[in-house]
Formats: sequence, C-alpha cells, structure tokens
Amino acid sequence: MDLDILIVRDPRESPQKCSLLPLKGMAGVRFVNHRKGLDLDVGTRVLLDPEGEEIGPSDRGVGLLVLDSSWRHLAELRRSVRGDLRPRRLPALETAYPRKSKVFTDPANGLASIEALYAAIALLDRPRPELLAHYRWAADFLARNAAHLPSA
Repeated sequence: MDLDILIVRDPRESPQKCSLLPLKGMAGVRFVNHRKGLDLDVGTRVLLDPEGEEIGPSDRGVGLLVLDSSWRHLAELRRSVRGDLRPRRLPALETAYPRKSKVFTDPANGLASIEALYAAIALLDRPRPELLAHYRWAADFLARNAAHLPSA
C-alpha cells in the first residue's frame, strides 16, 4: 500500500511537542493546518478514532486521516472535515509518550499521534520504521506493544 495519509493539524499545538511534524515532506503524507471555518472534503478515509470499530482487513487500501490536536480540541477539528469517513480504533496499545496534562484527562487508551499512525499502517499494510525515525520514544513504544503489532 502506498502511503496516503492526510494529517489535519491544530496549529495551537506546540511544534516542539508534535510527533508528526518530522513527517513533513515524506512522500504520501500531506498536512493541512486547521483554522476557524475550515471545511475540508477528505474523500473516503479511515479516521483514527478511539470510539470507532476496530481497524481490520476491510480497511486496507483506504487513505488515513489523522486529526492531530490535544484531546480537548479534537471535536473542533472533527467538525471541520467531511467525506466518507470510517471511524476506526486500534487494538489496546500502550503509549510510550510521557503525557502530563494539567487541564484535561487523557483517555487511558490514548496514543501519541505518531504511535497511532504507525500502528494503523503496520496493521493495514506492513511496519514502516521510517515513520518512527524521529520519535524519541519509538523503541519503548515498539517494546511495549510487540505482542500486538507486526515486527519490521
């Protein structure tokens, strides 16, 4: 599967903390900055969503949509995209990202955006280690989830 990844990014998030920005310029990865009033038709895509059905073989060959924001702003980004969206959750995986929110409680199954993207691609096609090349906690993430993700 060629990468077909669309990332809608909340520009209010710190670029220094964004796990996806190192993917800018990678073939098959496109970024769109969210802004007030954005109305973006994304076509048919798998939307990574912890409330959706579990991702599976029927999702192969469909582009991915990642909404990259804090959990508390996620609904706002979601309202700005339209299309044939297939909300899909990942199996139970453990984040390696050291989360520390003082104003919002992250969900127990919440992953860093790069972790979720890597896992989805690995489950739908094959592991793509290049996605984690600049992720500081990559080795820890892979070790914690070795039983649930195919190895490279």
